[in-house]
Amino acid sequence: MTLQRITKVDTALFYWLNRFSSNSNIIKGIRAISKTGDGHLYICFGALLFWLDSSHGALFFYTTLMAYALEIPIYLILKQCFKRKRPTATLLNFNAHITPSDKFSLPSGHTAAAFLMATIVSSFYPTFSVVAFSWAGSVGLSRILLGVHFPSDVIIGAILGAGIASISMLLLT
Repeated sequence: MTLQRITKVDTALFYWLNRFSSNSNIIKGIRAISKTGDGHLYICFGALLFWLDSSHGALFFYTTLMAYALEIPIYLILKQCFKRKRPTATLLNFNAHITPSDKFSLPSGHTAAAFLMATIVSSFYPTFSVVAFSWAGSVGLSRILLGVHFPSDVIIGAILGAGIASISMLLLT
């Protein structure tokens, strides 16, 4: 598939998904889901497990720290390499529901971080795999519905997060 064809499919899927976010009441919920991927909860969650789970908490915490220490610079480098403009900058007559933190969209950092966390949670606490990945998928979808990412940004973010988490777990466990 050519890059032009991928962009066309990506844009069509973006518009199709984004039509579900026209209701202001729905947007409030979508914003709330997106905010859970901002990063503050990761630190709290990791610290809580560090103190509460004597068998896995410390290793979970250190694995997560190492994973984010790897993921963040890679994410920033990829943003600068691809320099893909956000939907509001490329689509006519389209406005996002939030103001993004930067001007580039590939990969989705929220999605990368969420899938990183979901991958590590599912490895250490397999009982919570479905919940963790459902949440991570919701964070990714929220970024599309809020109008700040194309679907491929989210897919690449998910691959980045899960991949870095897997590498970190191989190195530390």
